[in-house]
Amino acid sequence: MHIKKLSAWSCLVTIVWCVSSCKQAPPDTVSQEEASKPNIIFILADDLGYGDVGFNGGEKINTPVLDQLAGEGIVFTRHYAGSAVCGPSRASLVTGRHTGHSTVRGNPRWTKSGKPVDISKDENTVAKELKKAGYRTGVVGKWALAENLDEAKPNKQGFDYFYGFNRHGPAHHYYPEKIWENDNHLVLEGNVMMDKIGQYSQDLFTQKALDFIDRESKSPFFLYLAYTIPHYELTIPEEQKAEYYKKDWPLRKMKMGHYRNDENGHVTYASMVTRMDKDIGLILSKLEELGIEENTLVVFTSDNGHEYDNVKDEFFNSNGIYRGKKRDLYEGGIRMPFVAKWPAKIAPGTKTDHASAFWDFLPTVCDILGTSPSASTDGISYLPALTGQKQPQHKYLYWEFNEKRGPVQALMQGDWKLVHFVGEKYELYNLQDDPGESNDLYTVDHPEALKLKKLLASARTEHPEFPLVKRAKSKD
Repeated sequence: MHIKKLSAWSCLVTIVWCVSSCKQAPPDTVSQEEASKPNIIFILADDLGYGDVGFNGGEKINTPVLDQLAGEGIVFTRHYAGSAVCGPSRASLVTGRHTGHSTVRGNPRWTKSGKPVDISKDENTVAKELKKAGYRTGVVGKWALAENLDEAKPNKQGFDYFYGFNRHGPAHHYYPEKIWENDNHLVLEGNVMMDKIGQYSQDLFTQKALDFIDRESKSPFFLYLAYTIPHYELTIPEEQKAEYYKKDWPLRKMKMGHYRNDENGHVTYASMVTRMDKDIGLILSKLEELGIEENTLVVFTSDNGHEYDNVKDEFFNSNGIYRGKKRDLYEGGIRMPFVAKWPAKIAPGTKTDHASAFWDFLPTVCDILGTSPSASTDGISYLPALTGQKQPQHKYLYWEFNEKRGPVQALMQGDWKLVHFVGEKYELYNLQDDPGESNDLYTVDHPEALKLKKLLASARTEHPEFPLVKRAKSKD
């Protein structure tokens, strides 16, 4: 009897073990499935010009890490920001909508009412798409899309983790006294913003990004690393300026006010960009250390054109051969440095002149995932261009801008670009023949002007807070 009971118990244990085992996918199957999903790291600089990096011909500022990244990946020579300023540009990046359709079409105080507009809880975002696909998602740095500290906060927009600035204003300072980590507004003990004392935000962002990669490296992850360098204020610890103090550069003396600028502008600006370059090197080294470099897509670009360099007396040639800077819809304000590396998919040392824009990122991610966007976008995937395949082209690219230099619209189709200063004039450029936009070809009966004006008339929908009318001056 005892033997029979023992035998029955053994059978029961065996059955339970078998059932339990059958519920689990074979380890090899799980790892293969996970391995098919690449990690994605999108690194965004703030106010970095097209010509500020070595791989685009910059000569004064050292960017060896980014230059190596370009040698190991692909450079897009015609990649465009979502806008000529950061708020609408970042909204375009995460929602896949250009400024003719986006909820956020200007920086916070440039609305008709003077009250900030954020993206809504119902909008689709690239993080929401990735969450559906099983990714862990994080944003570190400048979010700047939740001025109202409500439904637009990153943790309500598809991000599992957030560390940084919800609003624009605090992101102007590199020694902040408070910073957000998820829904907690943390006090940074010892930081005195006005005196530039304490922990440098660039250090904090890089460390939090490294921690996120460490923590999430066993599953597919998406990290949106939105650095604030080299946006004003211009400041960096003195010991990190040694490389450029050795240069015999003229002094551009900076003023101290809202922005707690260091005095030596040229040295500080260059040191900040090189510092960011070194920190990107730490991110890339972490991928190698963890053995996940091969299947990680790393993208680097900037949110809009530079602000620092004086286009009437250029020192760094931050906009390269292009006209204009931040707040312009000429090429210098919206054409961005762009490099991507993905060893498993991207051929090293390649370039493309495919015209792409921030609103293409969300559909590109969906293309990588083998899905379609959950809501309509203005973008098309640039995955084919990344991987050397035949690339579909945009019917047109569109921007609008309505701060003190506006209202202004721009529409590009192929090599032709129409710039419209609302209520004033049109300008027409052929970017193939005239990349610097110095030869205005507009006439009322020019065939390309007629075609682009027709497209311009249907490129946008009305927004009550962003009518194309002159705005009062703001401090954004």
